[in-house]
Amino acid sequence: MVSEITRKVLVVDDQADILEALRLLLKGNGYKAETALSPEQALVAAAAGDHDLVVIDMNYARDTTSGAEGLALLDTLHAQRPEVPVIVMTAWSTIDLAVEAMRRGASDFITKPWENSHVLDVLAKQSGRGQELSIARRVQRRLLPKPRFSAPGMRCECVFRPAGEIGGDLCDVFTTGPRTSALLLGDVSGKGTGAAILMANLQATLRSAHELAGNPLRLIERANRLFFDSTEPEHYATLFFGTYDADARILRYVNCGHPAPVLLRASGEAERLDSTGLVLGAFADAGFEERSVNISEGDRLVLFSDGVSEARSDDDDDQWVVECLRILSRAGSKALAESLAMAAALSPDDVTVLDVRFGDL
Repeated sequence: MVSEITRKVLVVDDQADILEALRLLLKGNGYKAETALSPEQALVAAAAGDHDLVVIDMNYARDTTSGAEGLALLDTLHAQRPEVPVIVMTAWSTIDLAVEAMRRGASDFITKPWENSHVLDVLAKQSGRGQELSIARRVQRRLLPKPRFSAPGMRCECVFRPAGEIGGDLCDVFTTGPRTSALLLGDVSGKGTGAAILMANLQATLRSAHELAGNPLRLIERANRLFFDSTEPEHYATLFFGTYDADARILRYVNCGHPAPVLLRASGEAERLDSTGLVLGAFADAGFEERSVNISEGDRLVLFSDGVSEARSDDDDDQWVVECLRILSRAGSKALAESLAMAAALSPDDVTVLDVRFGDL
């Protein structure tokens, strides 16, 4: 048996009897199996599900010998979810196909006809490898806002593209009163599970300080002390934190060493909300400054991580981001966050964008 946490496995084969045999084997050993009869069905299931493992046959009805369909399916699955282990099934007569699949990113292979004990050993090994990442991914997804959502006086779009299995970026918007909201975007030092855990702790710290929600400066000072006291010296975070009053149309903010968000005015002008203090966690008593800016109907605030601002290595600064946003804004882009994330697609770092459109739209 695997651990008490049920592993979700997607099994793909064009023979119904094989699918049923594997489904029963997995069910009897603590796995939850979903089956697909074709590569097309598999891609639909993979996009809709949250599988811990994928097991695919290499040959299908359209091509029963070359393995081309299986390799194409492997490439697509690996591109969509590189963190999910893919195990391939192949006959002994086509063992070279398994070698090619491993070269393209498959985690392991099972030969047909299989031995049940070997199948379970392979799945157990890959489950153990992916267990920590799987749990971390699920937690992180629950902490992130929905791709599109509303808050008092705001319409928001959020795009999150981690560089690896999980990311260290932090993005959140939450209400603090009937017509007030907090919005933030940050980046924790490091990558992987450790950075994701620090990100989750920082988010919990900011959300739990309800009594300070209307006072960004005091909240950030408190968060800095807690972050400094609870982490190693090499850990820190950049963070933009703001509170928006939809009735007064005022945004009060503190920028802790984070790339300056771009405020796109309805008039066409662009302003930068520059840093007002050091990064979080660097010093116990770091100095921060709170600033405020008046917001007009139709203004747009775009926050982004350094995965965006540093995506163009040939630029000395992130001015390209401003120009890109101006073009997208003038074009009336409703998917501005997605478009900016695509422009930074080659970034080696996490890419996060939050587009906030002000006004009771």
